Amino acid sequence: MQAPKAITNPSPALNALAPAAPAHTRSLWRDAVRRMLRNKLSQIGLVFTLFFVLLAVLGPQLAPYPYQQQSLLHANELPTPAHLLGTDDLGRDFLSRVLWGARTAILVGMFVTGISVLLGILLGGLSAYIGGGIEWSVGRLIDVTQSIPSLMLAILVNAAFKRPVEHAFESLYQSTGFGIFQGSTLLSYFITLAAIAAVSWPGYARLVRGQILSLRTQEYVTAARAVGVPTLRTLMRHIVPNALGPVIVAATFGFSGAMILEASLSYLGIGIQPPNASWGAMINDNLHQWRLRPWLVAVPAGVLGMAALAVNYLGDGLNDALNPRAR
Repeated sequence: MQAPKAITNPSPALNALAPAAPAHTRSLWRDAVRRMLRNKLSQIGLVFTLFFVLLAVLGPQLAPYPYQQQSLLHANELPTPAHLLGTDDLGRDFLSRVLWGARTAILVGMFVTGISVLLGILLGGLSAYIGGGIEWSVGRLIDVTQSIPSLMLAILVNAAFKRPVEHAFESLYQSTGFGIFQGSTLLSYFITLAAIAAVSWPGYARLVRGQILSLRTQEYVTAARAVGVPTLRTLMRHIVPNALGPVIVAATFGFSGAMILEASLSYLGIGIQPPNASWGAMINDNLHQWRLRPWLVAVPAGVLGMAALAVNYLGDGLNDALNPRAR
């Protein structure tokens, strides 16, 4: 009886599970980074983005005065060596507030983008991979959320949850004496972050869902299912990493969108609450002085526009680097 021949050409599905794949993925990412660094606009965007991140980290140390320090005796002063950008109606040093506003903008962008991307990957990934009722439910939630303008929806979420959350923490303080936000304006930060994240995650979920729908029929995914790899592990180890390119590009644009949305909410008076520094609130507070002291509006508006534009340039460079066929 003839002995069976050894298998010399394993199926492509098994080849896809070979350990060599991660090295190939790393090579693709290195090539993408090289392409991005050769793009002039992405270089400009990267430099200015890093500048604003450093400003957010070091700005409070560089600020000559505390952002909340008031002196009515020095209210509405013109620029002087002691106050390089003058002071506002309450005598607060305007340069210090601009520097502290950079921290607010960058922190909002980072936290909102991180939370939104995680929610988008989780909900979009599970809905596409599992399908059925979960896919229908998440899909309808995405449709409803994206049918409402982001600013309007953020206002609605903020209005619906701000007072109940504040009352809940106030009741907690009165009943237990535990007042984590008592006498602090930090609660306005968290409510604003939650409101912006609530309107930002559906875009990532839709993007991840589309990517995974095209990837879940690939042979390496079928092979992982065949050998009994758990659903969540298959999703997070074999599918999500291959769908990250478009998500990273979208996250850069979402970062700038979160900064602008926070500034818009604060401009309307329902975002970051005073005395915390927000570029949007600073524009609103000094709009009545636009003709007499235009820099009080132009400076926060200008730095907000520059920060958003820098991140968008970086996103364009990432898009060209990760998807060179789209150029």
